[in-house]
Amino acid sequence: MELIHAFGIDYKILIAQALNFAILFFVLYRFGYKPIFAFLEERRERIRSGVVMAEKAEAKLRAAQEEKNAIVIEAKKEASAIVANAYALAELGKEEKIKQAKEEIASIIAKEKEKILAEKEQMTKEIKADVADMIASALEKILGEKIDAEKDKAMIKEMMLRK
Repeated sequence: MELIHAFGIDYKILIAQALNFAILFFVLYRFGYKPIFAFLEERRERIRSGVVMAEKAEAKLRAAQEEKNAIVIEAKKEASAIVANAYALAELGKEEKIKQAKEEIASIIAKEKEKILAEKEQMTKEIKADVADMIASALEKILGEKIDAEKDKAMIKEMMLRK
């Protein structure tokens, strides 16, 4: 005890200070630390759930990105197939048009040949008629008399055969 008196410690003040400390500790714990710890724990839980949600969102984003890539690849394949099909159809159409054009040209050429042959025959008939008239006129002048139609035709045929 003397040691306690030597240090100047008073029991009554020490007990009062201990009691004040206990009351202060209780008040701080009850109204200060406990709400702060509860707030920190709640915040920690929200952060933890935010991290979990962010991980889920990132997983969904990766899945959506993979799905998008798959859709893009499929769309490119379909586009390539459509383009190839269009080229094939265009080539078929081109060949068909060329075939039709050739047929039309052949038809036009055949019609023109027929037309030329018809004109040639017509001209030949006209020339023969003109030649026959000329021969008849020449014979009339040479013979000095008109020959009847039968003699005329016979002479014309004979002259035509000589040529």
